Amino acid sequence: MGTITTRDGTEIYYKDWGSGPAIIFSHGWPLTADAWDGQMHFLAQNGFRVIAHDRRGHGRSSQTTHGNNMDSYADDLAALIEALELTNVAMVGHSTGGGEVARYIGRHGTRRVAKAVLIGAVPPIMLQTDTNLDGIPLQVFNEMRRAINRDRSQFYEDLARPFYGANRPGSAISPGVLRQFWLWSMQAGLKNAYDCIKAFSETDFSEDLAKFDIPTLILHGEDDQIVPMKNSALRSWNMIKGAKAIFYPGAPHGMTSTHQDQVNADLLAFLKD
Repeated sequence: MGTITTRDGTEIYYKDWGSGPAIIFSHGWPLTADAWDGQMHFLAQNGFRVIAHDRRGHGRSSQTTHGNNMDSYADDLAALIEALELTNVAMVGHSTGGGEVARYIGRHGTRRVAKAVLIGAVPPIMLQTDTNLDGIPLQVFNEMRRAINRDRSQFYEDLARPFYGANRPGSAISPGVLRQFWLWSMQAGLKNAYDCIKAFSETDFSEDLAKFDIPTLILHGEDDQIVPMKNSALRSWNMIKGAKAIFYPGAPHGMTSTHQDQVNADLLAFLKD
């Protein structure tokens, strides 16, 4: 575990386990690198070097007043990859982290990248627009901003339930997982979490996806209540040439926890292919 300092003075925390081919993970909003522990531990045991960082403003990284946008997130990721001298790295992004991976490829290319995985990811664009009529209306994201300003602790506690599908009949998600989500979320700076809503909801990644020229795997839950599959994974699948997609029946947004064994097996098969 360590930190790097970016050109604008932001300190980015990361953890680095194992040895072998490198995989770098980008987490969802408003979580931390710890959200990847179930995947990192498994893949480290299977011969990979696994690295995950806390996005600026989240977890143990600097709570910056500036740079809370996808371009800066991607540049921070590039700085980490360069500092660790990674090549032929596999990039894995969940939710907002999937946008971060897409924007990295859009801005920095695939010179250092061997493969990409998008899990429950926000691309190509979440927001409803004149050209994206099936998107989520702006007022939904405005209400999220009002809610975290008003009582972010309660908002995160409430969000955990649809995030993991705990509001569905027969859900087996544990109270511990829900509490863990709240703990991770509360580590994000209020301003950073607030600004990041615009970043993950309004950024159009269409041009970034067009630059994918590496093997790409898309994983998405069919019951994702946070990033609906119809307007994200299905569209990205059609936009990334040669992409492979696996859709999980009944799986929620937090599928890396609720379907951990299946996700891990699918990741391992793709990474070893």
